[in-house]
Amino acid sequence: MRLAGFDKYKIQPKVKLSWSEMLKCYKDVMKMFFFIVGPLQLVSYPSIKMIGIRTSLPLPSGWEIFLQLLVYFLVEDYTNYWIHRFLHGKWGYEKIHSVHHEYAAPIGFAAPYAHWAEILILGIPSFLGPAIVPGHMITFWLWIALRQIEAIETHSGYDFPWTPTKYIPFYGGADYHDYHHYVGGQSQSNFASVFTYCDFIYGTDKGYRFQKKVIKKLKEGLENGGNQNGGSYYDSTQDLKSD
Repeated sequence: MRLAGFDKYKIQPKVKLSWSEMLKCYKDVMKMFFFIVGPLQLVSYPSIKMIGIRTSLPLPSGWEIFLQLLVYFLVEDYTNYWIHRFLHGKWGYEKIHSVHHEYAAPIGFAAPYAHWAEILILGIPSFLGPAIVPGHMITFWLWIALRQIEAIETHSGYDFPWTPTKYIPFYGGADYHDYHHYVGGQSQSNFASVFTYCDFIYGTDKGYRFQKKVIKKLKEGLENGGNQNGGSYYDSTQDLKSD
């Protein structure tokens, strides 16, 4: 499946998923939502009330919402980073995380495509922030919506230059997370879910940065008289995998 007119923004342009592959992903995700996420909704309201999320007036101010969302993103990102690293260990990957990596070139539908245990485990970072700094239900709903939108974007397989997230400091984005899927099970790079600072601090972005440097040099070579083919060029780094 391709988006007409957007091929130039596709991160892995050689990969094409058939409609049957897309449908399989969609059906598996819907099964997970129905059998795992659905039952969790039955206990969600008592749980969020228990941790102190309020539902009454007054409504939160814009600053309160912004600051709490910032805390939620930072807490989720840091906690998710370490859980994700654990899932790339031998046991975690073979038993759980390998399901999510079935898509080496991720698509938006594949954001929640994972083993049921991973859905439960990685749900912890999403609820940890609201548990530490409980706010209003509106803030909580907005947080869940933004987190899902962010996950879909980073798994979209497209790196659009106009996306507003380009202006967020230390934001990873689709290209950053796509590299993690592209390298696959042996990947020891780009574990963070949202931002890049954890990978930088703990040295787990070296493969990604190395690849970017190589791609830059090769593109500079092409611009200076490199291999041209019918007005377009083949990016030989498309198959480059490095840790």
